Amino acid sequence: MSSAPYRVVPLDAAAHDRSVFASGSAPLDRYLREQVTQDIRRRVAACFVARTDEQRIAGYYTLASASLLLADLPSAAAKKLPRYPTVLAVRMGRLAVDHAHKGQGLGGALLADALHRAARAEIATYALMVDAKEEAAVAFYRHHGFVALPDSLQTLFLPLASVR
Repeated sequence: MSSAPYRVVPLDAAAHDRSVFASGSAPLDRYLREQVTQDIRRRVAACFVARTDEQRIAGYYTLASASLLLADLPSAAAKKLPRYPTVLAVRMGRLAVDHAHKGQGLGGALLADALHRAARAEIATYALMVDAKEEAAVAFYRHHGFVALPDSLQTLFLPLASVR
């Protein structure tokens, strides 16, 4: 048995049983069961899972490349960047925790893992961005230091320089 309750690894469709994952969000559960392997195969998303010692998926998140329009950023952030029309970002498309593992800080741990993966990438990227679907998600990301875009309050970002 490992000292950590979870190990975050890339999704292995053959080894990880996705059928029993239940976060309480039908779209997030359906995505993991039915869509994620196609997105991985097409190279439009990468999926990472928090695996228990029993090899069950306790949570997951996805990452994909994205960009932010310089004009959409808060002026304080935009004035520190080159005047290109867009800046590169990594989009966290989905983040979900199985109901049996909620309330244990796993969502924050998965977010931290995603931030560190994005910050360690060899390709330069300005920020990790998310599109929060509900107010609870907005509050979660704000709690972790994300800033909302001025004209799209449910799209939030965190400059990766703050992670390093």
